[in-house]
Amino acid sequence: MNSNYSNCKLCPRQCGTNRSITAGVCGSGDKVKAAKACLHYWEEPPISGKNGSGAVFFSGCSLKCCFCQNYQLSHDGFGREITTERLGNIFLELQEQGAENINLVNPTHYVYSIIKALDMVKHKLNIPVVYNSGGYDRVETLRLLKGYIDIYLPDLKYFSSDLSKKYSQTPDYFEYASKAILEMHNQQPELMWNGNLLQKGLIIRHLILPGCRHDSIKIIKWLSENLPVDSFLLSLMSQYTPTYNSSKFPEINRKVTTFEYNSVLDQVIKLNINGYTQDKKSASLKYTPDFNLNGI
Repeated sequence: MNSNYSNCKLCPRQCGTNRSITAGVCGSGDKVKAAKACLHYWEEPPISGKNGSGAVFFSGCSLKCCFCQNYQLSHDGFGREITTERLGNIFLELQEQGAENINLVNPTHYVYSIIKALDMVKHKLNIPVVYNSGGYDRVETLRLLKGYIDIYLPDLKYFSSDLSKKYSQTPDYFEYASKAILEMHNQQPELMWNGNLLQKGLIIRHLILPGCRHDSIKIIKWLSENLPVDSFLLSLMSQYTPTYNSSKFPEINRKVTTFEYNSVLDQVIKLNINGYTQDKKSASLKYTPDFNLNGI
């Protein structure tokens, strides 16, 4: 892979854009753009810990989810351009603040710069690095990250290509996300702990969408059939909140019901998959960070 974004094929869209001249489908140029770096306390317990996860929220996104809670970053491109050197220093500053890990939020389209930044500071970094993506990743890109990422934290959003096309403009979502998760598991095949904190491993997030519980159950079954159930954690999320352009689709312009959530949870329990569940009160925009360029 070319490492200077001149013919970018980092994500499954493989748009081939010369990002030094114009933005790719992800909306990003060849310089890292980020909206906030902070101690983030609202991730899964073994990620947030007591001190919070050292989250860096990147701008731009190759997914086009109509319900994105971080749409200011992903769709509108809010953020500030920074150098690779500055990104490395941000990692060290978060560590100095007591972060439990470095949490790369939506990093796919900046992988080259992230690798360079980690190379600059890895001799000073002694906390895990988390790759927190939407799951829409290429295996070839993930292989560039081998040895750099300690914890993979992907979404697995859809099983149905009709749903992924309708709500995220990605008819090939599951084709790529399923292979990506298998590669992530290949790199981090077991859970390694330091007390209650995860040091290495794989946590797979799934956000249940209104009216889509049958699709969610297919995802749960796929996970149980393709990964040893004791080798990863599942984070089953009920936090869906109508936002951004979800009003264009009346069927998802509401919160998930208790029945919908419990029916998926029952399948998780039946298949003996370990992980985390959310309280229904998490379905609120108050848990979305204030993107104010702090720490950038």
